Amino acid sequence: MRNYHYAKAGEVMYHTGLTKEQLAGARYAVVPGDPGRVPGLAKALDPSAVFLTSHRDYTSWLARVSGEPVLVMSTGMGGPCMSFAVEELARLGVTTFLRAGTTGSIQEELELGDLVIDRASVRRDGASKAYAPAEYPAVADMTVTLALMKAAESLKVPYQVGISVSTDSFWPGQERYDSFSGYVRTSYQGLLSDFQAMGCTNFEMENATLFTLASVMGLRAGSVCGVVAKRTESESIAAQEVYVLAEERFQKTVKRALEMLIGHFMVTL
Repeated sequence: MRNYHYAKAGEVMYHTGLTKEQLAGARYAVVPGDPGRVPGLAKALDPSAVFLTSHRDYTSWLARVSGEPVLVMSTGMGGPCMSFAVEELARLGVTTFLRAGTTGSIQEELELGDLVIDRASVRRDGASKAYAPAEYPAVADMTVTLALMKAAESLKVPYQVGISVSTDSFWPGQERYDSFSGYVRTSYQGLLSDFQAMGCTNFEMENATLFTLASVMGLRAGSVCGVVAKRTESESIAAQEVYVLAEERFQKTVKRALEMLIGHFMVTL
């Protein structure tokens, strides 16, 4: 029997700056990467959402959805920051994580502003390897993924279920040539076309760590990301209006999915 280390009353988490009392019993956490997205996402879930704290990469607000407390907390960028978030929120009683963010698509049929609901991720991060060997799959929780899918369908939001490629590098790790030097290691050249051929849908930087840690720890996790770069056409990030559209879509989708999960919805396969 594994001995889980839950937070004691009044104990402040070192990286997130949160206490169990602040979460008010929240079992669900919505985890965007960008701290700047947290207030808007929290208020989209609940207009009466309240600010909790901001410490390091982690800005936290508390909302209520269908009467349940829901934490909205940024994770910063990349696997290491995500691992701190999962570790500390699990100690505070969170059992379900919904990642919401932006991504670059690598399949032609995924358009700017569309959503990608990833059911798994290629583990090209580093942090997850501290928890499980490379052979261990990074897979999302089926119930959370189905809730996100049903939410997007009910809202008539264009989406695709996919497999992301999680990297620790935004430039050479994703075979981008618009960096300062333009240098991409020889062994990384051709990565994009290889992953396209394997049916992968998008590049991002947190899913592999989140999915792996959640599985290893017996937690649930899912992910929905809005497409803001179409890598089949350009390495450029899209205009601001695309960001706004993608954000509005994943905000609505996350809220509807939470309502379904909290209400213990039934799905017929």
